[in-house]
Amino acid sequence: MNRRHLLMGAAALVFAPPATARAQAITTPMPAPDWALLQREALRVQSEAVEAFYGKYFDERGYFQCFERWGANDGPDDAIENCNDWPHLHALGGSDKVLELYKRAWEGHLKQYTEAHTVETPIARDGMYHREFPVMNDWQHLSEGLSVFNVMGLSDPHDPKFQERARRFAGFYTGEDKAAPNYDPKRKIIRSMISGSKGPMLRQATALDWAGDQFNPAGFFMEHGESTYQETLDHYVDYTDVVGDSPLNLQATGLVMNAYMIAGERKYRDWITSYLDAWIQRAKANGNVLPSFVDLKGRIGGKRKQWYGNVYGWGFSPIDPTTGKREDRNRVPRAIVAFLNAYLLTGDDKYLQVWRDQTAAINAQARTVDGVVQTPTMYGPKGWYGYKPGLYRTNGLEIWYMSMRADDLARADADHPWVHYLGGRNPSYPAAALRDSLEAVRSKMSVLAKDTTTRETRLADALLKYNPATVTSLLHLMCGAIHIARPPWSKTSPAQGGALLYARLRYFDPVRKRAGIPEDVAALVSELSDVATTVTLVNTHPFRTRTVVIQAGGYGEHQFTGMMVGGVETVLNASHVTLDLAPGCGAEVRFSHRRHVNAPSLRMPWDRT
Repeated sequence: MNRRHLLMGAAALVFAPPATARAQAITTPMPAPDWALLQREALRVQSEAVEAFYGKYFDERGYFQCFERWGANDGPDDAIENCNDWPHLHALGGSDKVLELYKRAWEGHLKQYTEAHTVETPIARDGMYHREFPVMNDWQHLSEGLSVFNVMGLSDPHDPKFQERARRFAGFYTGEDKAAPNYDPKRKIIRSMISGSKGPMLRQATALDWAGDQFNPAGFFMEHGESTYQETLDHYVDYTDVVGDSPLNLQATGLVMNAYMIAGERKYRDWITSYLDAWIQRAKANGNVLPSFVDLKGRIGGKRKQWYGNVYGWGFSPIDPTTGKREDRNRVPRAIVAFLNAYLLTGDDKYLQVWRDQTAAINAQARTVDGVVQTPTMYGPKGWYGYKPGLYRTNGLEIWYMSMRADDLARADADHPWVHYLGGRNPSYPAAALRDSLEAVRSKMSVLAKDTTTRETRLADALLKYNPATVTSLLHLMCGAIHIARPPWSKTSPAQGGALLYARLRYFDPVRKRAGIPEDVAALVSELSDVATTVTLVNTHPFRTRTVVIQAGGYGEHQFTGMMVGGVETVLNASHVTLDLAPGCGAEVRFSHRRHVNAPSLRMPWDRT
């Protein structure tokens, strides 16, 4: 059932302002808990570390200081990924300097890689970026390069450059921009898994397309362990089949979601739902498994019916030249973000059900070896392969987070401390997680202090793991948000780029008119359910009142229906509330709500009332 009944009318409903409410002041004294002091310290230290990182590795233009290359190993997407999670940090309450720096880096990298050209690689001979977007790339790497852009609107949605780019980038994939004919509206396909501002690649890709121009890897950090340029080419020798649609292309919905949340135009919403609905039908026609190859005629698997084909598809196991062994590189699970986007937009459970059905179809292929249940992760001409111990649970946690259904949690791989904490089984998690994040910053900055690489000896991806913004525990604890990235407790789940914010609560400072929790205020979400969220708020300042706006959802998509503070229930009908926190005071606040009933929007709360 579609719970987004408010969206069944005209697109103008996007900006029909949900009601706001000003609730009573919180005046109950609360000595600052350890978690609150640690949270404030994490916001402060990470903000300072971001400044130090930027000062060392970016120049005054915002150019990342590296040996510039084109390619999937190392390229433009990696340069701006050095600022991943900086928008999250500011939107949580980090310093305004963080906002200034990631915007400067974004502008700088656009110019840097528009100016950067290849010599041998045909794709980028006239510049790696065209119209401020990669000329042509696959959506694993496009999404990673958009990790900053896709959440820039959280803090500055009114930036005219951001608004114009959001519309333009969306147009590359909705079929509106005829100079970038990536989308076939008749067949509802993106025509190649390599696409961009100059349109789709409609030929077989070459290793050169993926690896970029010749260079000597000696002296560089190489993510895949190559020691010669030939090994870099050999890594991509099997990366040829790119023509036709792939589930990875569904990540383009993030661009269109941003355009929708700025403009509120129905055409963007309709494109997202129609493209996703086409993929749901393909999965149903393919035994409830999303095919990884749809040809230009819209046929699942093409004329050979090889539904498992395409680069990064179900049957993609190329040889790793550094080991001589085949490595399974199925990236279909990355498409989950598109279905989360559609659920965020509509509240329609069909966008989650398709993943439940796929999980069930894969688990039906389980086998038992020496008493251990194994399930496959790959499919090829000989059937299912790539068996791993246990049931197939990929993306189960994300599905549960959106649905809040107990049966989804039972199917998820939920054995990690945050979920245990929400279930009341890990009360020490908040302070421990925040201490871990502080230690992570210390450790990273210690390594960077000893770094002797230079612009000429550093590739763009060399420092990604030392990015000092470590926001996962802050998102969990402050916003009840799920961070769609490689979680710190997992060494095997694929890192995910380009995701939007999926959050239960967000905070704003109405005095400073900015996103993020006000100075001295800390928040701890301790309960999440379909109908309620519990958060503890505390003002750590001993003599100044702080005022905070609390929004229902990352984009105002939820609606508060009530609020319980100190045993007193207040009836609400609002997408956000404003609370005054007296000095040294705090309280546990239990919000009741209806989820996914408002059109998601990037508007600030005070612009909606």
